[in-house]
Amino acid sequence: MEYACKFNELSRFAPHQVNTEDRRMDHFEQGLKGNIRSMIAGHTFDHFQDMYQRAVKIARVLDESENESRALSQGKRKMELFRGGFRGGSNKQYRPNYPQGKGK
Repeated sequence: MEYACKFNELSRFAPHQVNTEDRRMDHFEQGLKGNIRSMIAGHTFDHFQDMYQRAVKIARVLDESENESRALSQGKRKMELFRGGFRGGSNKQYRPNYPQGKGK
């Protein structure tokens, strides 16, 4: 949505580049992030607003997927820490807190 706002703002300064619906959609598509652009490229839109709404929806779904993946990986890390901390998962040998050779 931020990109669309900036696109609309900047298009006021170059109206000749966005003077038709097709040219407007072409320029908008070129400025999208790669993963969103690749999903939009396979579709044909009659109106800029349709393209914009689809791009926003795709961006939201990608963000949700990324957040879910991040949450899953953080959950896995927490479980690994939990297992390693309470089940002796580390390979370190037990060392007493006093220097060796004393107390013999």
